[in-house]
Amino acid sequence: STASPRTLSELQRSRNATDSAVTTRRIIPLTPATGAARALPLPERPQLEAPPPLSLYVHFPWCVKKCPYCDFNSHAPREGGIPEQAWLGAVLADLQHALPQVWGRRVHSVFIGGGTPSLMSATTLDGLLTGIRMLLPLDPLAEITLEANPGTVEAGRFRDYRAAGVNRLSLGIQSFDDAMLAKIGRIHGGEEARRAIEAARTHFERVNLDLMYALPGQTLDMALADLETAIGFGVQHLSCYHLTLEPNTPFAHDPPPLPDDDTAADMQEAIEARLAAAGFTHYETSAFARPHEQSRHNLNYWTFGDYLGLGPGAHGKLSSHEGIRREMRHKHPGRYLEGAARGDFIQEAREVSVAELPFEFMMNALRLTEGVSAKLFAARTGVPIEAITDELARARERGLLDTADGKLRPTLQGRRFLNELLQGFLKD
Repeated sequence: STASPRTLSELQRSRNATDSAVTTRRIIPLTPATGAARALPLPERPQLEAPPPLSLYVHFPWCVKKCPYCDFNSHAPREGGIPEQAWLGAVLADLQHALPQVWGRRVHSVFIGGGTPSLMSATTLDGLLTGIRMLLPLDPLAEITLEANPGTVEAGRFRDYRAAGVNRLSLGIQSFDDAMLAKIGRIHGGEEARRAIEAARTHFERVNLDLMYALPGQTLDMALADLETAIGFGVQHLSCYHLTLEPNTPFAHDPPPLPDDDTAADMQEAIEARLAAAGFTHYETSAFARPHEQSRHNLNYWTFGDYLGLGPGAHGKLSSHEGIRREMRHKHPGRYLEGAARGDFIQEAREVSVAELPFEFMMNALRLTEGVSAKLFAARTGVPIEAITDELARARERGLLDTADGKLRPTLQGRRFLNELLQGFLKD
């Protein structure tokens, strides 16, 4: 599941081609107008009336073995094992150091990602969540998610994680097929995956399963067999990802034989259709949920909420009366732990320019199948929606965006060619 949204530069590098299409649907104006809509100039700085909801992301960077497709900030432990206590102390010091940026703001969700956080002892996890509760006003009904790998599952540990306060578990299953799992370098097998889900369902009411498709040598029937197995466990949420060859990974340097684009597209369409028939709503590009079971943490990303990122390489986005700031913690675990002793946690920080905000907002909001209220644009960016009148009109004319009923919603064509839609909001 999603730890943090893609960066601006990653989306700018993406390019897709699409044919223009004209929609004939009647458009309800986004705002009342007596005449033709006129674009307003961008303000000098965001004019936020109130900060958006706040989430907390905590990164645990260690895993048993790095998978060949993975470009996340994950590291196999060195001799001596995982320095859990040093990591815990550094993360809580990081949080204390960041408190002035989030004074008085309630935290609505916590996501502990990695790496493989299920390598963490229950004692360390309890210390982390206790520290967070002591330092921040954590909503009593906050969604607290932990990522887990089936190859590191112990039923007793799941029980203790639940007792510490985790109320949602996200399992990186990827496939139930032993041959597929071996080809993508996973440390677990299909039977371990099944046992992990059964243990998770015993201790957690809310469980997400990550699945991947378009794997090396995978057929449509094989992808659907994985999906049927996942549905059969009765979980509330599924995240289905197309395997991509990310730069600077072993798979990018030595690509395995993958299904062709047409076969991968057939897999995607079949997965969407089968999950719809099973009662799942396709609410975000890769996410499917039963009613009222969407990931609240990830929804905060997609609706351009704020999130404080703690731990090695964690990204954050924080809004204030001064503007919107993006941060990244020191990426390498050793560098992060060394810096903690002197209060040095930040590797990169910058203010998001007003010119970037329309693209950044749309890059997140238009991943949602039903889009968002048009009013959310100004509320979350501090920029009046009239400042992007021309961009909205062009997207509508090309059949990529629907603005009926006061919404900003990608059309079916817009979802298929999302990068093309987003590029319309890039400022030169």
